[in-house]
Amino acid sequence: MQEPEIRMCGEKKLVGLRIYTSLAEDNTIAMWQQFMPRRKEISNSVDELLYSVQLFNGGLDVEEFTPKTVFEKWATMEVSDFETIPEGMTSFTLPAGLYAVFIYKGLNSAFFEAAQYMYGSWLPDSVYVLDDRPHFDVMGKKYLGPNNPESEEEIWIPVKLR
Repeated sequence: MQEPEIRMCGEKKLVGLRIYTSLAEDNTIAMWQQFMPRRKEISNSVDELLYSVQLFNGGLDVEEFTPKTVFEKWATMEVSDFETIPEGMTSFTLPAGLYAVFIYKGLNSAFFEAAQYMYGSWLPDSVYVLDDRPHFDVMGKKYLGPNNPESEEEIWIPVKLR
């Protein structure tokens, strides 16, 4: 995996579906299967990018995180405003901030190794620490689905200087 690019992300207005889940009881696929056919209902989307957002209550503590740790997960798209939100969907404002942006290419099932590098090697050796803001993934034209080894997505990890 390559070194990340450090980028500033402006505030984003997102609309979509939300669940509370854990890695052990992961309902992410079911949420995305529900969201994907309905994404065209979002009439004020700014582009075709998909945002998978993770919120960890009190921030992500890598040392304490286990497969049973419950967190909030979103399937969303960016919108220009919150004036029209499809029934059953919710709005979320992603705050602005600094991010380490990794490009992940491969199967979702192999992501654990990449996460070990990002959080276990790169981050401790960098001049950054995790910031208590949402983590998110951006899936665009190069994202070919969770089971395609050629699939590519951006992994955005919130950081701040030590």
